[in-house]
Amino acid sequence: MKNNDRALSEIGADNTLLILDDDEPFRRRLARAMEKRGFAPTALETIAAGRAFCTATPPAYAVIDLRLEDGNGLDVVEVLREKRPNARIIVLTGYGAIATAVAAVKIGATDYLSKPADANDVTNALLANDGDLPPPPENPMSADRVRWEHIQRVYELCDRNVSETARRLNMHRRTLQRILAKRSPR
Repeated sequence: MKNNDRALSEIGADNTLLILDDDEPFRRRLARAMEKRGFAPTALETIAAGRAFCTATPPAYAVIDLRLEDGNGLDVVEVLREKRPNARIIVLTGYGAIATAVAAVKIGATDYLSKPADANDVTNALLANDGDLPPPPENPMSADRVRWEHIQRVYELCDRNVSETARRLNMHRRTLQRILAKRSPR
């Protein structure tokens, strides 16, 4: 209940929140959780819908997925930053990389979170004061899991081509095949 009380006291009069994510179950869960915390969420799933919403009624807060089916979420960040310079924008992604984090912040995102992020992480990022450092994650991914996630991301970016993925990762093709055949580490 403390997080809810904190959120209600810090949100302010304008509690509009855009949630832009193409993962429907995640989008619905996050919208419900953020509504309980005092926000007024609008949940959308496409870049086009996000741009239109930000142009017509720019929200005070936004949680935007980086990779959507119809494009890059940074396009919506740019539109929102142009229409409402003081908006608090969080970029979410399952493909966390330093380069994309830097690009998101340069374009105007307030913070950058890797999935899976829960409503508490999102709320803390949206309401953090400028200059505050976020607390360390309670359950960080293991080094094996981070490696596995990176390999999976490169594999997907190479259209599931094992030979091309192995070449880009500078590893033997058979080694990569063995890694891909295993379950993900915890």
